[in-house]
Amino acid sequence: MTTLDGEKLSLSTDADRRPWPTKLSFLTSEARLFVEFDDGFSGSVPFELLRVESPSAETQGHGASRPPPPRGKKTINVIGADLVGRYAVRIRFSDGHDTGLFTWPYLRELAQEADSRMKAYLRRLSEAGLSRDA
Repeated sequence: MTTLDGEKLSLSTDADRRPWPTKLSFLTSEARLFVEFDDGFSGSVPFELLRVESPSAETQGHGASRPPPPRGKKTINVIGADLVGRYAVRIRFSDGHDTGLFTWPYLRELAQEADSRMKAYLRRLSEAGLSRDA
């Protein structure tokens, strides 16, 4: 949308109206990321799910086929996080993984779908004969 206000030209896009995170809390005692957005939505994502759903080539694959799910991540910890511009956060995990950029829409999606994604991850692990334990 473009509006002209006196001498000022204002441009806005749908991206400007997307929910914006107002709080990210890495709760190490619960092994969960708690996230709040400016539209009132809040939710949490287990560290394990953050790690196995990392938007990185290692986790998501390089082509059409998806690699087997990461195994042994049940007790993964977050050891740090860095903002990337105004659109994402890079999370550093205790296993050395730090290449996924979690955009704000993707973090919200993970928080909204945490239960169903965790069930799907556990099912993929089982089908591949892999374990959550290290």
